[in-house]
Amino acid sequence: QLAESGGGLVQAGDSLRLSCAASGRLFSSYTMGWFRQAQGKEREFVVGISWNGRIRFADVAKGRSTISRDNAKNTVYVQMNSLKPEDTAVYYCVATQRVGVTTLADDYESWGQGTQVTVSS
Repeated sequence: QLAESGGGLVQAGDSLRLSCAASGRLFSSYTMGWFRQAQGKEREFVVGISWNGRIRFADVAKGRSTISRDNAKNTVYVQMNSLKPEDTAVYYCVATQRVGVTTLADDYESWGQGTQVTVSS
């Protein structure tokens, strides 16, 4: 199970860190990632980190986001900077047993409930 936290209402230009706590003993072997879905839009990949630390960013996240994982705490984090109103969305933590980061939502077996991020202008 995945549980996100850290969402909220921020202003444009602010930063936010989302956390995702995972249950289970095999967290360190999972590829973890974040998707988001804005109202009326399709889910889109944001960023992911493989079990061995390889990171892949979507264009919307490049240069503005970092992702990290703490295997001792079964937690993955995403730091988002210079937030824009178009970053407003529900952000989902995802996990897969695939070795590498994939941008396809269907490749992820586990999804969190999501956390709302709202960026005001």
